[in-house]
Amino acid sequence: MQVTKVCDRKSRHEGQCGWLCAETDTHVWRAALKSSASPSALKTWLHWSPDTGSMAIEASVSSTGQPQVPGPAQRDYYYWFRSFVAGGVAGCCAKTTIAPLDRVKILLQAHSPHYKHLGVVATLRAVPKKEGFLGLYKGNGAMMVRIFPYGAIQFMAFDNYKKLLSTQLGISGHIHRLMAGSMAGMTAVICTYPLDVVRARLAFQVTGDHRYTGIGNAFQTIYLKEGGISGFYRGLTPTIIGMAPYAGFSFFTFGTLKSLGLAHFPELLGKPSLDNPDVLVLKTHVNLLCGGVAGAIAQTISYPLDVARRRMQLGVVLPDSDKCLSLSKTLKHVYGQYGIKKGLYRGLSLNYIRCVPSQAVAFTTYEFMKQILHLN
Repeated sequence: MQVTKVCDRKSRHEGQCGWLCAETDTHVWRAALKSSASPSALKTWLHWSPDTGSMAIEASVSSTGQPQVPGPAQRDYYYWFRSFVAGGVAGCCAKTTIAPLDRVKILLQAHSPHYKHLGVVATLRAVPKKEGFLGLYKGNGAMMVRIFPYGAIQFMAFDNYKKLLSTQLGISGHIHRLMAGSMAGMTAVICTYPLDVVRARLAFQVTGDHRYTGIGNAFQTIYLKEGGISGFYRGLTPTIIGMAPYAGFSFFTFGTLKSLGLAHFPELLGKPSLDNPDVLVLKTHVNLLCGGVAGAIAQTISYPLDVARRRMQLGVVLPDSDKCLSLSKTLKHVYGQYGIKKGLYRGLSLNYIRCVPSQAVAFTTYEFMKQILHLN
């Protein structure tokens, strides 16, 4: 397929021609389709959206010369449900992939007395010896209970926030992708935070030194001994503050790379969607690469806040919990006690190892599930 870019310069557009122009959010592409199987198909006009990285048929000319203009796709009753499922499956696949690394990260971040003298690789070796192989997956059951609704809400909210910002507030281009990602991340956190607290408590436990016997017992104990509902929201403030840049830059980076790739190298990096051949999507290995880069950038920016969040979540489990009652106090305590490298950024090397494949799998799975569930 040979694709040539044609500017659809509208009367309201006063800026320079280019697909990144904020004034014109969409452009018209002309694709000359040459197929020996259907020579009557002379040309198809495609409407390109740089925000979604997809093409939709605008009009086609048949051998009879009569234009055929399909109406806008109507969202059926189950669209939200299918979008919810796609995001949930993506989240579960991503977290299961890096569950052992996630357990080690929590142990290092909170300076577990059993492993505080060890590094990343040494801890990965020590946990199976002390707790068995399944020790690397401790807390993963609670994680799956949390991550399905978390991933589902995040991806679904991102699509809806992006449309809201574009249609209702007139915010478009790169900025609305960044804002929508931040808002989606915060929405997902607020809805699933109690499950994250329970999962962190279970993951921090070491065999022979158990405070909780399971998910149900953890919920009951925290509710009865740590102030009721408020006990499940310790560390919510730093979590929201940390999630805003993390989710924002993650969605922003992936979406930008996807748009640039499909705009400049559609034949090299793109392929037709399984559910709609008129929609162009990234190839699998390109999806993985873009997702990994997005995760690395987002984690670097938000990591100190993640450290503070974990320490506040663990609460009374830590001996110095009285010094971790607020975001500012926690950051000051960690910095004063351990410094930047061994405190605020402790475990960052592991976080790179885990966040790159996690985000790569999450975005790739979501893009795949969109095709399977006919969301394109």
